[in-house]
Amino acid sequence: MALREIAIGGLYLSPLLLYALSGLVVTLLIRAVLYRLLGTNRLWFEAWFDTALFVICTAGIAYLSSATGTV
Repeated sequence: MALREIAIGGLYLSPLLLYALSGLVVTLLIRAVLYRLLGTNRLWFEAWFDTALFVICTAGIAYLSSATGTV
């Protein structure tokens, strides 16, 4: 996986920052769907679940973007 900086207006950003922001958006979407389907009582350790979901989504986005060669 070749991580290269992304230049935005002369400012170099790490691609991991963009992956993390994308992972956060996906995590929030999944979390909203789960709240609507399951409610709030079904998740025991909400903080651990949120953290694990964020890490999984960020890793999945990083893997998919490196596999396809984009960003």
